[in-house]
Amino acid sequence: MIAIIDYGMGNLHSVSNALSSLGLPYRISNDPAVLEQADGLILPGVGAFPDCMKNLQESGLVEVILEQVRNQKPLLGICLGMQVLFEKSYEVEETKGLGLLQGEIRLMKDPNVKIPHIGWNRLELTQEDLLLAKDEQSFVYYVHSFYAQDYKEEDLIAYSNYGNLKIPGYVRHGHVFGMQYHPEKSGKAGLRMLSRFGALCEGKGQGQ
Repeated sequence: MIAIIDYGMGNLHSVSNALSSLGLPYRISNDPAVLEQADGLILPGVGAFPDCMKNLQESGLVEVILEQVRNQKPLLGICLGMQVLFEKSYEVEETKGLGLLQGEIRLMKDPNVKIPHIGWNRLELTQEDLLLAKDEQSFVYYVHSFYAQDYKEEDLIAYSNYGNLKIPGYVRHGHVFGMQYHPEKSGKAGLRMLSRFGALCEGKGQGQ
């Protein structure tokens, strides 16, 4: 069972629909007991970084998430959920993140393209990964104005070019996964990634 973490902000409906379409068992919950029982966690997110961290802290979920990661449980952060995996953000005000990934979140700046970045972009792979095969030509859907910077290059799995910007689309450090794009809104390519994450959580390797 995958636990979709409910902290009052996030694309819970679209993520749960995607898991349901794949036949992956899940629960939407903010109950620490449910998160502890789950085989893997998904941290979705839509909104501002400070609000996200405030809600996670006030609901007591920060330490629960960190403890589950220490216990080697797979964690997938999506969009804002990916951003809070990093050390800090400068959205609205400097705010500390979960610190599971090295790096920080900054405003995208390029006068040649529209911000926020909304739409489909091709993923350019830097290395093969459990959730994304090297020979896949994946286009994914983004909706964001901030992006990760000063991350570890070895954590970068795939990126997208947007104007003069290199957008870290998919990052991973051990069993902590982050996707700036929305896999649940990225068609068959995104569903394949979620399916493989589900198989990983169930201990079945890459999945199909």
